Amino acid sequence: MAASSSPFASVKLSASLVQQAREAAQPQRRSVAGQIEYWATLGRIADETGLTVQEAREAIALYDARQRAVGTADESVDAIESRFLAAETSGRLAQAVRETVLANRRALPDSRRTA
Repeated sequence: MAASSSPFASVKLSASLVQQAREAAQPQRRSVAGQIEYWATLGRIADETGLTVQEAREAIALYDARQRAVGTADESVDAIESRFLAAETSGRLAQAVRETVLANRRALPDSRRTA
């Protein structure tokens, strides 16, 4: 069998998961595939760093906001993935995650910081 030159792969997912992704994607204006990729990214960050999903979500949002400020509006998916991998490899993504977590902890009332 010849190797595919496509950057995409097909996988089978349960109909239930696809329906959940469809419902979650709509208010965020994501595609179903984009929603599943977002969930996978959150899960991978949480799994690899020990962060909560909320902390990972905030770190992704902060990272995305910083990138938008740089003016990356019309990038291809390959370019975005390349920047994400570069940030992950260089440690910039992990640093953004740490900064977000620290900022969130500082914003909590003292009584909630120890919980």
